[in-house]
Amino acid sequence: MNSQVFLIGFIIYALAMIWIGWYVSRNQKNGDDFLLGGRSLPMFLTLGSTVATMVGTGSSMGAVGFGYSNGWAGMLYGVGGAIGILLVAWLFAPVRKFRFMTMSEELSYYTGASHLIKNIVGLLIFIASIGWLGAHILGGSMYLSWATGIDMTVAKIIIALAFAIYVVIGGYSAVVWTDTIQALILFFGFILMAILAVIHVGGWSAITSAMDPKALSLFAVDKLGVIPAFSLAMVIGVGVLATPSYRQRIYSGKDVSSVRRSFVYTGVLYLFFSILPAIIGMAAFTMNPNLQNSNYAFLFATSFLPSILGLVVLIAGLSATMSSASSDAIAAVAIMMRDLYTMVTGKMPPEHKAITLSRWMLVFVIGLALIFALTSNDIISYITKMISTLMSGLFICSILGRFWLRFNWQGALTALLSGAVVSIVVLINDSWMGFWGNPCVPSVLASLVCAVVVTLMTPASKMSREEALEMITREREGQPQTVAVPLGKSATENA
Repeated sequence: MNSQVFLIGFIIYALAMIWIGWYVSRNQKNGDDFLLGGRSLPMFLTLGSTVATMVGTGSSMGAVGFGYSNGWAGMLYGVGGAIGILLVAWLFAPVRKFRFMTMSEELSYYTGASHLIKNIVGLLIFIASIGWLGAHILGGSMYLSWATGIDMTVAKIIIALAFAIYVVIGGYSAVVWTDTIQALILFFGFILMAILAVIHVGGWSAITSAMDPKALSLFAVDKLGVIPAFSLAMVIGVGVLATPSYRQRIYSGKDVSSVRRSFVYTGVLYLFFSILPAIIGMAAFTMNPNLQNSNYAFLFATSFLPSILGLVVLIAGLSATMSSASSDAIAAVAIMMRDLYTMVTGKMPPEHKAITLSRWMLVFVIGLALIFALTSNDIISYITKMISTLMSGLFICSILGRFWLRFNWQGALTALLSGAVVSIVVLINDSWMGFWGNPCVPSVLASLVCAVVVTLMTPASKMSREEALEMITREREGQPQTVAVPLGKSATENA
């Protein structure tokens, strides 16, 4: 399509998102308003923003590229994500009643209000959020560079600036409203693209003739192998269960019921969506089986469209990346304000400075993610390595902590360390990577076993869950603690 047409369309689109972000956030008064939307989001906004965040860079450009190379394996990203969000609805929606602000608060609650776990988890989640954000900047820049001919480095900077402006202006309210609008755009765009791509190549029979028969098996397990296929779906599911932006949807929802229903609807919609990237990828392979970089399969598949339709489809792709990027950016800043700021200063930010500090931290977070994005061009590899290394332990901590009262800070620390170590060991061993596909399965299993063993070998926390929640709440509200709590210990252990 004409690069000038797309550039003009993108500018109009970005300006519209900025205006919406300003308009919906005019009445913000405090940090809770800026970072959590006042904790009163209705179900339709939770649903729209969760759908838009789910359909991000990996499940759009990355999944299309995977479908280009491996046929129905392109569905695995969506299947893993759908299972992940349905499990979040079932397992974690009830934590809304505890009024947590960040996932590190939640995990600290499970481990006797341990400051050590809260601080370590805060750092890990912050790094993970930066990683997700970098992946989305990378994906969006690929769309923009392909459509306009702009240098990739320049495109990354433009994408980062485009969503940074409306997030900095409007905070979480801007994120959920723009996400909801972007969810409608991206669903319409991807459905349109899949239908037109199949028609363009001569129908489904042309695709089946062009593709490797093994890639047309269920989830392409005949081509990938059962274990690598399962591992890919699992790493995405684990990522959803341990990603802070989805937890933030829980913390900011109106109530448990609305959160749970919105997540269930999201899972069903996302399962349907998972079919579309695989179809688009296979259609792109039918058009041209010799692309050097499969990440460009989606962009190549738009080349036959008339300018207006191409604009709609490419804007849909950008909506997928920008909506997810904005959610991860605001999640990272919530962690900085609640966890990292208090870790350094020993107190919560002053209420009258919360919004200003949040905006400056957003600038810092997006700038840091941009630096990371400048170092990589492989989306699926980038995401799966980051999830396996940083998030396997977080996943195990959240599952054990949620349902096992005996779980303690020693077990949590072991889960985090063992998951990361095993993931790194698998990553540097080519034969193990070839067998597993990615490190998720061994890192999750190692994290689980080590956490259970160490928890059983060490003393149970003497602080009840009720006492831990009270301590966390008092700290968040800036109230004095009745007992000083050193790193890794409960109040009663100190008394």
